[in-house]
Amino acid sequence: MSRIEELSDDFDESLKLNEVPPEVAQGLPQPGFDAFAASNEAPFPINQERLKEMEKDLNAPELPPAIASIKSHSKEELLSMMNKTPLFMTDIENAGDENGENPLLDALTAMQNEGTRGEVAQGFKEQGNEAVQELRWIDAKEFYTKAIAVIYAKEDKWEKPEDINAEKKLLRQMEELSHINRALCNLELGNYRSCTLDCAATLKLNPKNVKAFYRSSMALLKLGKLDEAEDAASRGLAIDPNNKSLQTSAKDVAERKAAVARIAAKRKAEEELARKKNLVLSTALRARQIRTRKTEQPPEMEDAKIKLVPDPLSPESSVEFPAVFLYPVDAQSDFIKGFSELHSIADHLEYIFPLPWDTKKEYSIDSVECFMQTVSGGLIKAGKKLPLLQILTGGKVEVVDELVRIFIVPNSKTGTFIAEMKARKTG
Repeated sequence: MSRIEELSDDFDESLKLNEVPPEVAQGLPQPGFDAFAASNEAPFPINQERLKEMEKDLNAPELPPAIASIKSHSKEELLSMMNKTPLFMTDIENAGDENGENPLLDALTAMQNEGTRGEVAQGFKEQGNEAVQELRWIDAKEFYTKAIAVIYAKEDKWEKPEDINAEKKLLRQMEELSHINRALCNLELGNYRSCTLDCAATLKLNPKNVKAFYRSSMALLKLGKLDEAEDAASRGLAIDPNNKSLQTSAKDVAERKAAVARIAAKRKAEEELARKKNLVLSTALRARQIRTRKTEQPPEMEDAKIKLVPDPLSPESSVEFPAVFLYPVDAQSDFIKGFSELHSIADHLEYIFPLPWDTKKEYSIDSVECFMQTVSGGLIKAGKKLPLLQILTGGKVEVVDELVRIFIVPNSKTGTFIAEMKARKTG
């Protein structure tokens, strides 16, 4: 399997790794370098017993040591041995040998513990700074986290300082710098709440750290906490009025607040307008004695609804209804988005007829009857030439879910339709 590894800071980028060195190409010896060492050296101890069984079963030639060291172990054994190597280690508790010891791991751990607590924390902080310079935010955050962990660790396993006061001062500096620098990493990584927590920890140590106010303000702005973001920027500018970053942050917060205020004002105006329209419409329907009712599952009609036209805020406007013409005999329908109370059913049938699916020629204005359901579930005959207002007024029928429903039935089949509707009601 191919691996991608990070190069060290002192890596010579002029090296051409994909080219074979001339000494190797010519077969000349190279001091201190074996071009084929990786294939000749065994990375793990060879299980000779299992290897003999494999060679016997496969009747294969002897394997090179590097391959034999891998082939002679199971997957679980390889993972266990790899876990004892710091590069692949995932479980420290099981990284030791049968005596629980791992000299290489102990040596690496000792390197992290060399020096005083403050010096070790400073080392992690400086590694974090190097990662920041290369924009490796995740790595940088990890280094700062390690520095903070060293500072806060309850167990003191580091060297004793010669100058206690100097050590205290160094720890104090590293704590502030690690928190404020980790705040930068969290800000860049989008961990805005974590950024504000690091800024708060920084300000607890140094109430005049303007970077903490700036980064906190930016994170709070991202979180949509505009009042808090404004307060953070204001506090920072009170300390350093000429700070460009804080000035930019304060400007961004002010612009966002203004935009939010405009949106809120627009929404409030729209809600107030809708409230007034509903009030005027409700008054108009009551004045006309038109009954309406809504169910829990109204039909989907997009933007079609009862409204006053041409002016929805004027009680002198006409009421307009969405309507559906139902042809129950043929299981067909037509939808009318705006049926004015001043118009009749015939006004709409004139442009709807002839129906494209009416092959028997049963539907014409003179050869159909129109019906509507009453509040009690019965039927009334709706005059084709009466204004819709006259049919709806009086409370015998009701408009359900803002939709007027009208049944269109051929004259020859009205008896059957009425009988079916009565049976459905009683059933």
